[in-house]
Amino acid sequence: MNELHYALIGLGALILIFVLVILIRTFTFKPKDKVNILTDDEPFDKEASVNSLKEMVKCKTVSYYDSELEDPREFEKFVNLLPNLFPNVHKVCTLTKMPGRGLLYLWKGKETGPASVMMSHYDVVPANEEFWEKPAFDGIIEEGVLWGRGTLDTKATLNGVLSSAEELIKRGFTPNNDVYFAFSGTEEINGKDAPTIVDYFEQNNIEIGLVIDEGGAVVEGVFPGVSKPCGLIGIAEKGFLNVEYKIKSQGGHASAPKPNSPIVSLSKAVLKVEENPFKYHLTKPVNEMFDTLGRHSNFLYRMIFANLWLFKGVLNGIAKKSGGEMNALLRTTVAFTQATGSDAPNVIPPEAKVVSNIRINPLDTIDTVIAGLKERIDNDKIEITDFLGVNPSRISETNCEEFKKVERAVASTWKGTLVSPYLMVQCSDSRHYGRVSDKVYRFSAMALTTEERASIHGNNERIKIENIHKAVEFYIRVLKQC
Repeated sequence: MNELHYALIGLGALILIFVLVILIRTFTFKPKDKVNILTDDEPFDKEASVNSLKEMVKCKTVSYYDSELEDPREFEKFVNLLPNLFPNVHKVCTLTKMPGRGLLYLWKGKETGPASVMMSHYDVVPANEEFWEKPAFDGIIEEGVLWGRGTLDTKATLNGVLSSAEELIKRGFTPNNDVYFAFSGTEEINGKDAPTIVDYFEQNNIEIGLVIDEGGAVVEGVFPGVSKPCGLIGIAEKGFLNVEYKIKSQGGHASAPKPNSPIVSLSKAVLKVEENPFKYHLTKPVNEMFDTLGRHSNFLYRMIFANLWLFKGVLNGIAKKSGGEMNALLRTTVAFTQATGSDAPNVIPPEAKVVSNIRINPLDTIDTVIAGLKERIDNDKIEITDFLGVNPSRISETNCEEFKKVERAVASTWKGTLVSPYLMVQCSDSRHYGRVSDKVYRFSAMALTTEERASIHGNNERIKIENIHKAVEFYIRVLKQC
């Protein structure tokens, strides 16, 4: 045999070994041990839980960045309603009304270990009722559904927290350690209620362990190759940033335009950013999600997730091409949302602007994003200004008992659900709690369809009665472990 023949044999052997490694890793990439299910039934007053949420929805607690548009009476109405809806809670728990609209309840525990915090917010975004099928604030129940702004975001979780505590207090239950119920009335406007409550914990040297806020949910069809429902628990959230891009010119009549008018220059800048996305990152939340749910995928996707060392580029390419949720998990995203130019159709604008909303990957920062935008655009005439931004949150631990408590409660409430960490691409008040805890988890205790998720901040927001009940069951199971 000549040398070429030996070389081909050697190459074939290497290829065979390479393929075998991929296949072995794929076949051994099996589901992890099942979560221990809490088998106890958790009876409670289901009718009361629905009625309490219905009454909450009737309070028009709409928050605005312009406080002149708000109706303080509606917020007062909501707060004054709670003692009537949850009398046991108000007999046993201590309520501290914080500066602003924050409400902080303390349920004293038997011991002095780290406290748990159950978060929610009771302010809501405006509703353009012209486009709703049912009134947004009447609390109408029809065909097993409660209609109303705030049913999903997020009075349902606040109702779940207080309804579960109401039931457990009625049973004579006391938590092992202190439990706080922390409710904000300014979450939708990035207000000060949540940071003020965190300040209170810091100033009073209160040790915080488990924190649960809104976030992921039980969803289907969101992970490639997985057919089972997935209970997604956010262990971090992306940062956000609004950026304005502005350019000036001499203006003039549209009949004699010069090259690179303001709108053309801005359009070129937008295309440069769109065509050069930010760097792909495999962060801890995403890695753990892939490692958990990827084991339940079909063979093709299981091969990809079991061998990301090889297929990372493939996954990156799929994400860039398709966009959407998978792409948002892997990189900082830029969405151009606003544009202004001339006031007249026949006038070159003396100044033009576009605005983008950016969601920042946990391995990026506001500073690196701004630098990346300037590098991509490479036009000194375009003024780039950032406003209203926060860096990504602290990443929470998953190899701990606190995460397992939430995981058990999810798996026990929605049996057959795959429970996984994930990266939340939206923002919530829970980001402030990274100052006091590395065990902050984001889970909205509901099973939501794509249509239901789209109604959050949209038209026809509504919740199934079953989801109201499930939220109470979930929090009962969580609180019994606190």
